[in-house]
Amino acid sequence: MKRRYTVILEKEADGGYHVFCPALPGCHSEGDSLDDAMEAIREAIEAYIDSLVAHGEKVPEESDIIVAHAEVANAETAAV
Repeated sequence: MKRRYTVILEKEADGGYHVFCPALPGCHSEGDSLDDAMEAIREAIEAYIDSLVAHGEKVPEESDIIVAHAEVANAETAAV
C-alpha cells in the first residue's frame, strides 16, 4: 500500500538539509542535498511504519496539513 506524507526540509547553516514528517512524530532525517534528504526521509518513513506494524500499532494517515508562512514584525524589522 502506498501512502503519501508531507515532509518539511530545512537548509542547515553548515550545509545539507534536515527533513521531518509532521504526521509521524519523531520521524526525522538529513541529507547533503535535497535528493539525499528526500531519499533519507523515505527510508525513515518506511522504517517508522514497519516499526508501528511490527508492534501492532495504528499507522497514522496524514491529516489535512497546511504549510503556510506567517509574517511577523520583531524589534529588528519594526525599526526599518
